[in-house]
Amino acid sequence: MIKPFRLYKPTVDRCPIVANLPHSGLLIPDDILQALHKPYQDYLPHQDWHLGKLYDFLPDLGITVLAAPYSRYVVDLNRPPKRPFFGNFWSSVIPAKTAFNASLYPVPPSQGQVQDRIATFYRPYHQQLDALLHHIIARFGRVYLLDLHSFGGLITDDVCLGNVNGRSCSEFLMTTVESAFLAKGYQVVRNKVFNGGYITRHYGRMPNVEALQIEIRYHTYLRLAQLERDETPDWDVPELHQAKRDFESIFRMIAQFCVE
Repeated sequence: MIKPFRLYKPTVDRCPIVANLPHSGLLIPDDILQALHKPYQDYLPHQDWHLGKLYDFLPDLGITVLAAPYSRYVVDLNRPPKRPFFGNFWSSVIPAKTAFNASLYPVPPSQGQVQDRIATFYRPYHQQLDALLHHIIARFGRVYLLDLHSFGGLITDDVCLGNVNGRSCSEFLMTTVESAFLAKGYQVVRNKVFNGGYITRHYGRMPNVEALQIEIRYHTYLRLAQLERDETPDWDVPELHQAKRDFESIFRMIAQFCVE
């Protein structure tokens, strides 16, 4: 079985930034896949499509990257580990329905199966993230955690930044990231709809950790026509390659400010 996390170490001098991609994975173990309703065995909506491809330059900027290989439909790493573990898409570790409130399972997983998923996929990921943050703090005295996501739907903003209304990171980090995106022509909002999920809130309370959630709209890096169909969009498209060039410049600027 593939490990429940992928760790990408910097290829140049490390900076005090950890980029976290908890929803970037698309893998679903076969036993879980076969338990889904037939239509969802081929396609599941509302995933952070291809963020691993989009952000694969980050280690070359000195940024440490932790990414989830498994789909958020296996376990949602950005949800608190509390009951009900199996339930609402927006609040439970294991979703019972899609983001559009459609049932995923003809027969729900048993309590034992739910606990197995948490033990196999959820806890090891968070243990690795916690250890990684402490490792960076031991070296630099601080760490900036950037929680990277993407979104679709009716929200038309290019970039949504969330720091729990000022509680999970400093104004310095918020302004640094905001200014870098604005400089490349992206429209940015603060704490609008996405003001920080579990990861931002939980780790943002740790001493010497500043956590910021960065949400980018699907339209900024994926092909619009493909987003209108029930299929996984392609990653090898001009939109993604252009966004990747922009984002490399943006995150280079962020990294430079965060080491000063």
